[in-house]
Amino acid sequence: MEIERTEPASIDPVGELFSSPDVDAARAFFAAKPRTLTSKLMTVAEAVDRFIHDGDYLASGGFGGVRIATAVLHEVVRRRRTHLGFAGHTATHDFQILAAGRCFDRCDAAYIVGLELRGLSPCARRYMESGEVRVAEWSNATLGWRFKAAAMGVPFLPVRTLLGTGTFEKSAAKRIRCPFTGLTLAAVPALFPDVGIIHVHRADIYGNAQVDGIGIADWDLARASKRLILTTERIVSTGEIRAEPSKTLVPYWLVDAVCHVPYGSFPGNMPYEYYSDEAHLAEWMEAGKTQAALDRFLDKYIHGPREFAEYLELAGGEKRLAELREMEPLRR
Repeated sequence: MEIERTEPASIDPVGELFSSPDVDAARAFFAAKPRTLTSKLMTVAEAVDRFIHDGDYLASGGFGGVRIATAVLHEVVRRRRTHLGFAGHTATHDFQILAAGRCFDRCDAAYIVGLELRGLSPCARRYMESGEVRVAEWSNATLGWRFKAAAMGVPFLPVRTLLGTGTFEKSAAKRIRCPFTGLTLAAVPALFPDVGIIHVHRADIYGNAQVDGIGIADWDLARASKRLILTTERIVSTGEIRAEPSKTLVPYWLVDAVCHVPYGSFPGNMPYEYYSDEAHLAEWMEAGKTQAALDRFLDKYIHGPREFAEYLELAGGEKRLAELREMEPLRR
């Protein structure tokens, strides 16, 4: 019996493709990366200086305000990196930080500008409405699947979502026909970020890293990124990593830098460690209402401090961090 198929609207997508899905070029890049078991421990400043350059395409791990690599993002703004591409996959405070610094000028957008229940980021909204940023639109799922395609080493993945939506029309996906069933599908291209940044619970000096709880898209992001910077709450021995191998999200050969940054997700949440600092995030939101107030805020909290530890002191120091540890509902 022949199956009737309803065809979605035939409007071609107009979104721009900001990163090449050339899997052979990516494979050649990954093949040249060293796999020796050597220490990659360095400061955040050293990692950003070595691995994040003007014009690179950057992807941030975690989910929303949870487990974000804040220290790296601050350093990117402090170094005044520009013309970056950015993967806005469930990006909230990480997006707000980079928007405040006007660090990117092209964005694959799935979830941006909003800080979830906290409302819309005024500075991020102002920047996105400025016309200075080129945008392609995706759903959270399809942008995550772009990382997955890259991690699998295929140039695209066929999906059934997006078709018939305004998001599809603003994406860089392509309409294809399944050779087995005749079904119309959307092909979402592989995304190989030049640099991925991920904050983890613990890592050894080589880059073997573990996360407690849900990894979201970070398993794929780690394998899709050409260069990978890890920040970690704790540096542990390789023996401790090997004692629970099922928790290892990132193996060492994917990693280029390991940075020891306690409270590295602040003011975001770190599951099992500390809760998000809602008062400081509210301070960010208030400062973002005008450019003058934002400039003063950035001078105080990002451009002024020489390193992330100084920022933590300005934002409340050990007393506030202890309060956030007590507030974390999953704290062990």
